[in-house]
Amino acid sequence: MATSFEDRAHAALGDIVGVATSFRSGQLEAISALVAEHRRVLCVQRTGWGKSAVYFVATKLLRAEGAGPTLLVSPLLGLMRNQIEQAERGGVRAATINSDNKDLWEQVTADLRDDRVDILLVSPERFANPKFRDVVLPEIARRVGLFVIDEAHCISDWGHDFRPDYRRLARVLDDLPPGVPVLCTTATANDRVVDDIVQQMGASTADGGQLLVLRGPLDRQSLALDVVHLPTQAQRLAWLADALPRLDGCGIVYTLTVRDCTLVAEWLQSCGIAAAAYFGGEDSGAKHDVEMRLQRNELKAVVATAALGMGYDKPDLAFVVHFQSPGSAIAYYQQVGRAGRGLDHAHGILLAGSEDTQIQDWFISTAFPTREHAQCVVELLADAGEPLAIGAIETAVNVRRTRLTNMLKQLEVDGAIARTGARYERTAQAWEYPAERVERVTAQRRAEQERMRAYLNGDECLMEHLRRELDDPAAAPCGRCSRCLGAPALAVEIDPERARAAVAFLRGHDVDFEARKRWPNGSNIAPALRTEPGKALCVYGDGGFGEHVRQQTTAEHFSDELVESLARLVRAWRPQPRPTWVTGVPSQRHPDAVDSLVRRLAVRLGLEYRPVVRKVRDAPPQADMENSAQQWANVQDAFAIAGTVANGPVLVVDDMVDSRWTMTVVGALLREAGAAAVFPVCLAQANGD
Repeated sequence: MATSFEDRAHAALGDIVGVATSFRSGQLEAISALVAEHRRVLCVQRTGWGKSAVYFVATKLLRAEGAGPTLLVSPLLGLMRNQIEQAERGGVRAATINSDNKDLWEQVTADLRDDRVDILLVSPERFANPKFRDVVLPEIARRVGLFVIDEAHCISDWGHDFRPDYRRLARVLDDLPPGVPVLCTTATANDRVVDDIVQQMGASTADGGQLLVLRGPLDRQSLALDVVHLPTQAQRLAWLADALPRLDGCGIVYTLTVRDCTLVAEWLQSCGIAAAAYFGGEDSGAKHDVEMRLQRNELKAVVATAALGMGYDKPDLAFVVHFQSPGSAIAYYQQVGRAGRGLDHAHGILLAGSEDTQIQDWFISTAFPTREHAQCVVELLADAGEPLAIGAIETAVNVRRTRLTNMLKQLEVDGAIARTGARYERTAQAWEYPAERVERVTAQRRAEQERMRAYLNGDECLMEHLRRELDDPAAAPCGRCSRCLGAPALAVEIDPERARAAVAFLRGHDVDFEARKRWPNGSNIAPALRTEPGKALCVYGDGGFGEHVRQQTTAEHFSDELVESLARLVRAWRPQPRPTWVTGVPSQRHPDAVDSLVRRLAVRLGLEYRPVVRKVRDAPPQADMENSAQQWANVQDAFAIAGTVANGPVLVVDDMVDSRWTMTVVGALLREAGAAAVFPVCLAQANGD
């Protein structure tokens, strides 16, 4: 007797999860639409609902019918690793092509050609890679059995985590053979994002059937939410040290910046709590090791940026704590939803801090290139007559490297420019700066930021607030959060001694910075002219001395406390060979304050002060220069040596360090004039992207 579709689907689900189980509401409907009807489906379901089960089961069923492999677009390497492990446990042959496994690309391509891959996972950035686009993609597209776009909210400008490369996927959809089913999945799409995804996917499938949108309730019945207002970083560090040991199981502590990620992890470790940092840009092997240690419950907490977010699956994750507030309730729901997927009770606690708005503002203001910068790049490439490398573009456009890279990506996706290898050129396609789009999306993000403040400060049920932000029609009071219960989810009295220890930790957390070793043209700085690695007392505006530096820069005077702390830093540092004298970098903005700082530091260290560095050319503030080429050009001939340079090693003092080009240029002048070694030291390192 023939086996029914539902029976085959249940059998495949059992293979995937490893035990006999039943489908959750909506899962079988989505699988049937994909496999039996070859439709395009958008699943908007809560975190932990089981969206991956839909595409794994659909893949098994389609492959059993002779269909080609599934192509799954996934946004993060950590998420891909998690998905591959799930697939292989269920007997689905999974492979990936990504920036970390270039040595396996040929083998994976051969396995695809020989039909030994059931599901291929790629990042959206792969579609910008010429080799993948021209060699691998045509082979897959020709016989793809299912196309999956995971975390599909990234397609939309309105999505909380918009990724420009996702916009390329609309073209991939257009190139698919007729009748190929398509699945988009997300937990964080409100009505506006859903409408945008539907528009980009096409109003209907190839056979005329309407796109199927499956939306479910977004409540997380295991999750107890709370908000704790602790303005200073020291208060929040003390809270974490006292609270985490009282929470069952293990979890994630989210931060908004890499700097805070590493700082919080180090603090927890110093308190005897098993913790590790996880952030984008870190070595992939190190990140994978942290993921595995968390999976094995060897860590109490992983301190992470958003790099450990979308789709990460650990069903027994018992808590998610936010060290700072995300910029929108939708982004918060995405991250806090990592907790309690397979537990009856889990905590989601947001620690609201005083720096949250400043960090959020920075993310909003840098999300899009300015009209001036974008037009400058397009005109530069149009006039160049040949493709230009990013370094050549930097010399003409005053924008930071990370922002320039993102701008070039957006212009390429828009068709205004084209990339060949590492060079860019203007295309023949007409282009105008999308001012209206930038304005409306920025306004929307400002509105989301304001509604997040309502989440922090209002009296509405916390889970209900999140569900309303996601346009969940079933949103209602949860009965579990601190507002519904009228009491904290976790009552924590901060130990005053712990709070003092947190302040001392922050103030003792100085910053190392490496000297420049190359000039902007790529040539090496001669060893005889190089500056040694340096030290800064803090990061400007941080929870240690950083806020004091900010306030006292405005007041045009640095306190004796800061000078003495800088002296203690130098004494503990003990640079070798030991400096025998001190000089300073003359300041254009705060000449008296910086000169006084250098003089008083020399007295406290018992070293001779020689003011031999002179400013010979007025220049814009170095902080206004956005990239390395611009920063070097701004200072290369702005200083000179006037006076007798002692032959011994010298300590060079400034209030701030940012690009390191000022110290590099001044250091080279001092070395050329006879200084044996140059050791830079500053009050603060600037916060940059």
